[in-house]
Amino acid sequence: MLTVGVDIGGTSVRAAVVDADGTVIADVSAAPTPDRAGELDDTVAELVGGLAARHEIAAVGLAVAGFVDPDKRTVAFGAHLPWRGDPVVDRLGERLGVPVVLEHDANAAGLAEHRVGAAAGASVAVLVALGTGIGAALLVDGVVFRGAHGVAPELGHLTVVRGGRPCPCGKRGCLERYCSGTALGRSAEELVAASEDFSVLRASWERAEPITGRDVAHAAEAGDALARRVVDEFAEWLGQALALVADVFDPDVVVIGGEVSASAPLYLDRARRRYAEEVTGGGHRRMAEVRPAALGGRAGIIGAALDARERAARSGTAGP
Repeated sequence: MLTVGVDIGGTSVRAAVVDADGTVIADVSAAPTPDRAGELDDTVAELVGGLAARHEIAAVGLAVAGFVDPDKRTVAFGAHLPWRGDPVVDRLGERLGVPVVLEHDANAAGLAEHRVGAAAGASVAVLVALGTGIGAALLVDGVVFRGAHGVAPELGHLTVVRGGRPCPCGKRGCLERYCSGTALGRSAEELVAASEDFSVLRASWERAEPITGRDVAHAAEAGDALARRVVDEFAEWLGQALALVADVFDPDVVVIGGEVSASAPLYLDRARRRYAEEVTGGGHRRMAEVRPAALGGRAGIIGAALDARERAARSGTAGP
């Protein structure tokens, strides 16, 4: 049985056909995430339809950057998405003609890493997905923990700087404003504005062009000192976040995923050191292993597809 995973993020929508082993066998080019609910429905339908025209699809899994209601049929809210209380499972299921299942994108990525990735075999695993914002997932004995209302664990919107940077969620000083791909760009812009030091990033700032997290990572890899300072600051924030995770959940494995995980060699060792310094009882307790994601940016797609397969099997709608 083949299923489609669709990763619906704050900046793009991606889809792929995935087999039972979690292998991506076909995908389509990413499309920008629309800012209207109906247009987002259209984008998902077009991407899935293109894949279904070439492959026999049994079910579709949606990995969504937003709050999923406990019934897992409705997207209640997404800071970077236009869906607000939208019954996307029923709406898209009727449109696509196959079962559609819904999951928070970080939960989907965590599921994938636990089934076929860096957290395989872990009893308590946490995924921290660093991208446009921060997603997080907690799996206990292979089962996703969702909280009472389906929104746990929302690490990205913990307030870490009182009155700090504004966040699309409506709060200020959220962790993701300091520790995400978006945050890398914002921190670089602030540092360029406050410094006269040379940086390859200055040209973009002088042209009033946004500096992206990818720009910062590439500059740091090339030895740009200012970009390196930005990445080091990012690593410090990540280390503090890991300490919070360990204090609250005490996992045996923490997987660092999302788009920023591709640059893990730039910051992960420093983040691990900061984590060891910040965690309660450091030096007197077992520390969680902190690993980069094995599945990279495709984890959400793979997890959504595997989730669709597992739920189709449980409901008796699975094919061979």
